[in-house]
Amino acid sequence: MGIATGGWILGSSSSGQSAEKSEHASHAESKGHADAEHHGAQDGDGHDHAKGHSDAEHHEDGPKTGSHGGKLFTEDGFGLELLLAEEGGEPHFRVWLFQQDKPLAPSAAKVSVTLTRPNGEKQEVAFKAEQDFLISTSPIAEPHAFEAAITAKMANTPFLFIDTREEGKIELTDEQVKSAAISIQKAAPAKIRTAAQLPGEIRFNEDRTAHVVPRLAGVVESVPANLGQLVKRGQILAVIASTGLSEQRSELLSAQKRLTLAKSTYEREKKLWEEKISAEQDYLLAQQVLREAEIAVANSQQKLIALGASPSVSGSLNRYEIRAPFDGMVVEKHIALGEAVKEDASIFTVSDLSTVWAEIVVPAKDLNIVRIGEKVVVKATAFESKAEGGISYVGALLGQETRTAKARVILDNPKMAWRPGLFVNVEVVSGEAEVPVSVVAEAIQTIGDKSVIFIKVADGFVAQPVTLGRSDGKLIEVLSGLKAGTPYAAAGSFVLKSELGKGSAEHSH
Repeated sequence: MGIATGGWILGSSSSGQSAEKSEHASHAESKGHADAEHHGAQDGDGHDHAKGHSDAEHHEDGPKTGSHGGKLFTEDGFGLELLLAEEGGEPHFRVWLFQQDKPLAPSAAKVSVTLTRPNGEKQEVAFKAEQDFLISTSPIAEPHAFEAAITAKMANTPFLFIDTREEGKIELTDEQVKSAAISIQKAAPAKIRTAAQLPGEIRFNEDRTAHVVPRLAGVVESVPANLGQLVKRGQILAVIASTGLSEQRSELLSAQKRLTLAKSTYEREKKLWEEKISAEQDYLLAQQVLREAEIAVANSQQKLIALGASPSVSGSLNRYEIRAPFDGMVVEKHIALGEAVKEDASIFTVSDLSTVWAEIVVPAKDLNIVRIGEKVVVKATAFESKAEGGISYVGALLGQETRTAKARVILDNPKMAWRPGLFVNVEVVSGEAEVPVSVVAEAIQTIGDKSVIFIKVADGFVAQPVTLGRSDGKLIEVLSGLKAGTPYAAAGSFVLKSELGKGSAEHSH
């Protein structure tokens, strides 16, 4: 079995794209050339460099270009042309067979190709007949950087040709790698925390939020509290003139006067009864009147306390002071000077923002990992901030339309950074998992719609598409496309993406 090597290695640019351009271009000038022109005459006869052909067209170091734009490989009169074509979608190999420069039927030889990629991955490529050529039964995935061992068997005679391609290779010296601050690491097994990323929103802590209502109708006399103001428990928010309060206080004053009189009468009747001057019946009657007067005063006081008004009267009887129920911020205000308000109108909303709720939307599939007490990390989407907390509540029901449940995390908010209405991402950690292949997160770059890792090869790097799995923010699992132990660009991989982009701007299939 003979071996022919067609190492078509180009390095005219940092991205090594010229090999692809040469193959995929149309080579009309090669049509109709004799085998001696394309493959090199063995005896030197009939091969004249001076007759209208460039030296590049006849140099003997690599395969020549065939009539279909592919590479020509020949041995002992048998030859084949290999083209990587991307017409109509995914790239496939096409093969045309020749014998003494005469075309052969696709069925004349059995052809297969073994691809060995820079990451060590091998791909066996089979072919099927189509029109006057053979086409690979499976697409040839990018990057097209590989060594292709082409095996052909015709009439029990085997042939082996080697084709090396470095499309997309970024050629960098060790000094250039160092100056670009590109660090090299090896793909390796690792422990990765499995976590679910769930959307959420910061909301008021409803356990520390109060809707302040007057409880009595009246007219607003003053509003010292402003929207957004921090207030203390008992601080005056507004003052209302209320006829209802005036009546309540008048009732208390009357009850207090009756109580004073009842006490005096009771003391007198008690003394007379003890001195045997008056009957016991008069003493007991005075005692009953006193008890009723005490009850009337207590009742009037409790009514005022229930309204939030002070039982002690100092000044106007109709002055109703509305006070803050606890320390917090005035987050809503619906009251103005001179306005008539009803007893059930919500005039203020005061919330204690020292703690807030992160309300999480939980799809049904994630309910098994979202449990009360589970630790989570809450990250703001609008700015760089995160906090840790625990799940305090998980809803028992799913929404009929959304098919999601609600969960809640209580967050400390000492600097008031977590404001209600802020959208957040919540990471729920469900455990750790051993993965066979992982890389650092900063090594992942996106080219088109594919995730790639730049793997280290001789004299440079190649962008290797990969399929990613779980991530904990620092490490990412690689499901396919990379083997453990493969060196890759960790820090600085964005520099390689930029270099690849420069080459891509000049390259088209």
